[in-house]
Amino acid sequence: MKERELRDLIADVKTGRLSRRAFVQRMIAVGLSAPMAGMMLSQSGVAMAATALPYKPTKAGGGGVLKLMYWQAITLLNPHFAVGTKDQEGCRIFYEPLAGWDGDGNLVPILAAEIPSKENDGLAEDGRSVVWKLKRGVKWHDGMPFTADDVVFNWEYARTPESAAVSIASYKDVTVEKIDDFTVRLIFAKPTPFWADAFVGNYGAIIPKHLFKDYVGAKSREAPHNLKPVGTGPYLFVDFKPGDMLRAKINPTYHVANRPHFDEVEVKGGGDAVSAARAVLQTGEYDYAWNMLVEEEILQKLEAAGKGRVNITVSGNVEFIQLNSTDPAVEVDGERASIKTRHPLFSDPAVRQAIHLLIDRVSIEKFIYGRTARATANFLNNPERFRSKNTKFEFNIEKANQILEAAGWKKSGDGIRAKDGKALKFVFQTSINAPRQKTQAIIKQACQKAGIDVELKSVVGSVFFSSDTANPDTYPHFYCDAQMYNTTMPQADPQLFMNQYVSWQVANKENKWQGRNVSRWQSKEYDEVYKQAEQELDAVKRAALFIKLNDLVVTDNYIQPIVSRTRVAALGNKLTAHISGWDNDLWQLASWYREA
Repeated sequence: MKERELRDLIADVKTGRLSRRAFVQRMIAVGLSAPMAGMMLSQSGVAMAATALPYKPTKAGGGGVLKLMYWQAITLLNPHFAVGTKDQEGCRIFYEPLAGWDGDGNLVPILAAEIPSKENDGLAEDGRSVVWKLKRGVKWHDGMPFTADDVVFNWEYARTPESAAVSIASYKDVTVEKIDDFTVRLIFAKPTPFWADAFVGNYGAIIPKHLFKDYVGAKSREAPHNLKPVGTGPYLFVDFKPGDMLRAKINPTYHVANRPHFDEVEVKGGGDAVSAARAVLQTGEYDYAWNMLVEEEILQKLEAAGKGRVNITVSGNVEFIQLNSTDPAVEVDGERASIKTRHPLFSDPAVRQAIHLLIDRVSIEKFIYGRTARATANFLNNPERFRSKNTKFEFNIEKANQILEAAGWKKSGDGIRAKDGKALKFVFQTSINAPRQKTQAIIKQACQKAGIDVELKSVVGSVFFSSDTANPDTYPHFYCDAQMYNTTMPQADPQLFMNQYVSWQVANKENKWQGRNVSRWQSKEYDEVYKQAEQELDAVKRAALFIKLNDLVVTDNYIQPIVSRTRVAALGNKLTAHISGWDNDLWQLASWYREA
């Protein structure tokens, strides 16, 4: 679409000749995502559409107990340390951001009085600053008022390197200043097209200054409220047994009228995805089960019981394999998997290329995931505008053998290839879950036919996805040759999602393994293109830069995408839950209700 035509359409929206919905549909037709279309209108002076969530209860409370099942158990309750999705979900019961993302990619105010726009003087013309107006009358669970001082404090807390906050990337390159008790200004060092990062969504949940001010920096992990949250959310903390049970009760002074509906919330952790699905779909014992990583055949059988339904939401999540670029068997300066080392096998491009050919993505989609995922060669799959058409995948054992043979990897008497005295053997780990173990088995079988010996390792999910910096079996430590998991896209924009491969985000001992670049893969070209994308205001050019970033990652074959996953949950038939693929499942927990 030409620039003149685009400007005319935006002008039509401003004058009312074209509806906002019609504009978004036109943009989707030419490859723009709904969220980016919305932000384009916002940058042009058209306020984001308010999202009306259906809510039938006429008063707060009276809904009884809401029972949630998380088969990967919650382990901590500080949003700035929540590495895994399940911990981010647990935090959202108590803590709230200024705004969240609805299913259409629109920003919805939560602790903000309104969404910044040019129309309300919230967005600067040059893209270098944003003004947020805070909702008045909000109180922390202990009765203290929520003010701009809390917002500024969270910026200081997260950006301090010694705090080792997983959210640091959202705050380190922005300056936050208090205008008055209910207004803050965010100042960017360069034009910033995606300004809705800090204080928004998963990494935007705000903790109280008065309880955490003494725990900035090196003492951050010692704060007692890391496990006993005091937030602004719809529920008050009651009890927490990490890795097991979390209990909360209704906040009688919640800042939204007639909400929440439920009197109590119980979150049970542990077990496996199938038992969690069964507890909702077949027995009806629970109202909701998170992350239904369950084979399609089993889901259909459980749904047939009639007690619940499978809820599928489009998202940017991807199930993928990381091949370690470092050597986990060597220790340098007291650190394993140091970026000062190179992996003895995967440093050979031929090995990485062969493994790419040995992943039967089509069979994994068809026989394991079904309607909940699709085979992909891309790490960045959604929104559609950012999906690369330059990549492809192929399952070809014969070609993999040819590549390895040509690269000098010769088969020995036991059928395992070797080169320069190094056998082609590696350890492949993931969390314990039937679809993942079946995926591992499919890949192992194909690798054997190509002369690669793969040892499979399975780690309990609550351990693998733990935020415990002292646990060597967590996925951020990556003390293994290869590993597989699902990474979530927490926003309707790929900027934060794609910072998982910039060099300054490498997870290591210094940052307590809180860096988002778990794979340790690094590329100077990637770093440079990412910096360009961060400040490119032209939507078309910016999309092209993110496509290039995707291509740089996947074509080097250290990162092996398998399937693009949807957000899958199990819901009881009487439960209305507002789930978004661009935020976490509990982003609108205050508006969940159960039909009588």
